[in-house]
Amino acid sequence: MLYLNKTDISAIPINWDENISNIEYAVECLSNNDFSQPIKPYLKFKDPNDRIIAMPAYVGGDISATGIKWIASFPKNIKKTIPRAHSITLLNDVNTGEPKCIINTAIISGIRTASVSGLMIRKFQAVRKLDKINIGIIGFGPIGQLHYQMVTELLNEKINKICIFDLAGISMEKIPENWLEKTEICSSWEDVYKNSDIFITCTVSEMRYINKEPKKGALLLNVSLRDYEPSIIDFTQSIIVDDWDEVCRANTDIEVMHKERNLNRENTKSIVDVVLHNAMNEFPDNQAIMFHPMGMAIFDITIAKLYFEKAKKNNIGLILD
Repeated sequence: MLYLNKTDISAIPINWDENISNIEYAVECLSNNDFSQPIKPYLKFKDPNDRIIAMPAYVGGDISATGIKWIASFPKNIKKTIPRAHSITLLNDVNTGEPKCIINTAIISGIRTASVSGLMIRKFQAVRKLDKINIGIIGFGPIGQLHYQMVTELLNEKINKICIFDLAGISMEKIPENWLEKTEICSSWEDVYKNSDIFITCTVSEMRYINKEPKKGALLLNVSLRDYEPSIIDFTQSIIVDDWDEVCRANTDIEVMHKERNLNRENTKSIVDVVLHNAMNEFPDNQAIMFHPMGMAIFDITIAKLYFEKAKKNNIGLILD
């Protein structure tokens, strides 16, 4: 079995375009029913805000991979100066069930998260064809920084400005030197939100706070899932989910809108609708588009398989007997 840790994964250059294309292929497997993915259980104990999530999956086609991600999310860890998320991903041989690889770092999960966001941006760009794009990121921890890296590589010269905000403050050392001129650290989420063509929430917020109208025609990537008040539905009904059954639970913004504003599955589009059926074309141009991704295990296994293969090719990691 190949063992990969944070140092090993960090030694593999991130190719965002390749990552996104692999996620897109996994969506095709999803559409073809060439996958298996039970609803993920949440293990809760002591503090109700803490959770450990089991995410098993099989992805078919050319990916042909199976395994499980076991991820602990403890939001208050940031006050203890330790990471919020701790993740282990295990890959099994699809023919024998033998463990083939274990990845002991949450970075791989963050790469998956940003790659799924990147797929939505790719599809959004094809529909809205924006230029001189204003990017907004709320929360600049590991997930926010990976989204910053992804979006700058994906959109590059099309970016006009990147505005970021984090309650804990942001060190300029975390901003790549070649992007300093186009990056603005703001003093409030409102300053970021109001002018963003692509707005990304990557927080560990304990309460919902976004209650204002977004920029018309913007893309809202609700990565952290618990930042928008249900009144957001007054401003846009152009809503995408990765999987309704997954995301309409666990006190997500989708679940709250379902309970308080009668939002139902029929009122949303899925990631399959967007990727394979161009569903973004059906949304009004003057409405913001919201994407609410609960996080799908098939995408974790897809990205884990990709990095497992890269590690083997480059002799990275430790072989365990």
